Amino acid sequence: MAAEIVNPRSDSSTDQDGGAEPLDSFDPAFALHRGGKMAVQATVPVRDKDDLSLAYTPGVARVCTAIAQQPELVNDYTWKSNVVAVVTDGTAVLGLGDIGPQASLPVMEGKAILFKQFGGVDAVPIALDCTEVDDIVETVVRLAPSFGGVNLEDISAPRCFEVERRLQERLDIPVFHDDQHGTAVVTLAALRNAARLSGREIGQLRAVISGAGAAGVAIAKMLVEAGIGDVAVADRKGVVSADREDLTSVKRELAGFTNKAGLTGSLEAALAGADVFIGVSGGTVAEEAVASMAEGAFVFAMANPNPEVHPDVAHKYAAVVATGRSDFPNQINNVLAFPGIFAGALQVRATRITEGMKIAAAEALASVVGDDLAADYVIPSPFDERVAPAVTAAVAAAARAEGVARR
Repeated sequence: MAAEIVNPRSDSSTDQDGGAEPLDSFDPAFALHRGGKMAVQATVPVRDKDDLSLAYTPGVARVCTAIAQQPELVNDYTWKSNVVAVVTDGTAVLGLGDIGPQASLPVMEGKAILFKQFGGVDAVPIALDCTEVDDIVETVVRLAPSFGGVNLEDISAPRCFEVERRLQERLDIPVFHDDQHGTAVVTLAALRNAARLSGREIGQLRAVISGAGAAGVAIAKMLVEAGIGDVAVADRKGVVSADREDLTSVKRELAGFTNKAGLTGSLEAALAGADVFIGVSGGTVAEEAVASMAEGAFVFAMANPNPEVHPDVAHKYAAVVATGRSDFPNQINNVLAFPGIFAGALQVRATRITEGMKIAAAEALASVVGDDLAADYVIPSPFDERVAPAVTAAVAAAARAEGVARR
């Protein structure tokens, strides 16, 4: 599959109400999306009967027979080894929430073209009309023979954790929930560089994460794996701590490896003296709480479109400020991670994506900044052409080192 931007048609069709101006006559986003953002493109010619006999019958039968006899040949003689399924149930789409599978398709198409643009990886958007964990898992398992990897996208927590875990157990191809791990990889990369800029190690930092959903849990796990001094996670009811009786199984596990300081109470209280704030929840953090953080603190307020702490406020107190938005410096953007991670995993035909591969991706991403490191440049741009090759190479090497590569 070749992912391409489709030129919008210039017809004068009306919308479903009849007679009214089409939406794309005044909104460029609708104009770009008309007809979808992707198309299928052949990689071989079919110009005459000889081409046809090779691309289809009878030539294709020889290839099918060989794969039937040696199943591993499917990776060499089909697109499988370079194509990812982008799977959603439409329950947690961007900041829009549970909008359903059909309304999620523009986002999934967008994800697919980002795979192609930034990682050279083909991807197919698959929006499922089911939300039960068993149904999602069984559907993806049945689709898996066509793909070299599965990118789970916009599936609401806590179901997303179980869906990913069960698919990882049942499939021998990489399964990666980008909302969790892509966000965590880029966050860790930015934090490593922010710490380097301030002359500190990650082990000297205490972080507070606002949000105990998919991204918050994954970031906490990765920061602990990377050796953070301490990290506390807060949900709507305050800091996730072992003494709380209202915790889900995921949050009970989270409480077991975070919050070594034993903090309780509100997010704002936890921020007093903290070195790092990481926001993946939405909402607003009071300026007084930001002011109470340690000198030289880092504020990564990543909610879109409205950061938990506006950069103008954050800059009053923080040495480094990052957001999830493209119109401010230091954008924490998943597109910096997932194309290269999958490209590296597919390159070596990895059976899974390990914690070591994700850490390697974060380190490679951080290294791209190099000597240009500055307060407004702790993470590279998605359009920096060095990003995907660096992440791809690091992930492939880590997969071989960890014994999950098949070539």
